[in-house]
Amino acid sequence: MLALFHATLGVTAPVFAMLFLGVLLKRLGWIDEAFINTASALVFKATLPTLLFLGILRADLSTALQPALLGYFVLATLGSFLLCWAWAVWRVPYAERGVFTQGAFRGNCGIVGLALATSLYGDYGLSLGGVLAGVVILSYNMLSVIVLALYSPGVKSDPWSLVKGVLSNPLIIGVLAALPLAGFEIGLPHWLLTSAGYFAQMTLPLALICIGGTLSLASIRQGSGLALGSTLFKLVWLPLLCTLGAWLCGFAGRELGILFLYFASPTAAASFVMARAVGANHQLAASIIVLTTLGAVLSINLGLFVLTWLGWI
Repeated sequence: MLALFHATLGVTAPVFAMLFLGVLLKRLGWIDEAFINTASALVFKATLPTLLFLGILRADLSTALQPALLGYFVLATLGSFLLCWAWAVWRVPYAERGVFTQGAFRGNCGIVGLALATSLYGDYGLSLGGVLAGVVILSYNMLSVIVLALYSPGVKSDPWSLVKGVLSNPLIIGVLAALPLAGFEIGLPHWLLTSAGYFAQMTLPLALICIGGTLSLASIRQGSGLALGSTLFKLVWLPLLCTLGAWLCGFAGRELGILFLYFASPTAAASFVMARAVGANHQLAASIIVLTTLGAVLSINLGLFVLTWLGWI
């Protein structure tokens, strides 16, 4: 368990390092609002879709395609989304419902979840986690587009506008573009993949620096109650309910362990980028990311300890 704690910390510590770098650069005056706006738009429209495209393209579909597990994850994700949305409708101010819901159900599976699955289960974790990440990316982004559009100022929320919003979302386009290439094993030139890899590697540093540059003590204090509520859903209630549901459905061992890691991953940095892109409360989104990333170091290790003690994984 000590080794697992170090593995978790090894994934989350660099995230915090980039967040604090963004805070420092903003304090020094080396970045400003204009930089944050431009960099956030670049991440949303270009570097993050490229990263998602490459992630799908490199997934090992032949050895890790498990329809039952993928189907359960989609249903659990939809159920989690509806639960968080229902709570937001009941307890959260109207303007903040989209950001609260997105922060509560959308995990950083492509980075934290996949890294921990690989650390825990080696090549099997990488293969199954990679395929699962493709499902995660598509489902998370579709649901996030819908809930953010419904509560964001200036974004049309009629059915046709929602459909267009989903289909025109750069993150979803990146995933859909990769699916036929991965499914039919169509290769791309090595130089193109290398160049795309260089470009995609900018995603996480840029997104996290922008989040850090947006953070302020005043904004964290102002939205602390909502951020904490969203964090409790992301790190406690949803992993508990979804992992228990998976066990009752017959999942155990490595499959249950990987499902738990994906359900328990902290809120994705992409939630900040999407909130900012539609004019929602991106400061609340940033606060949720910080709180869940910090809390995940404890909650993930505690969850794995309990699952191992119970003999479920």
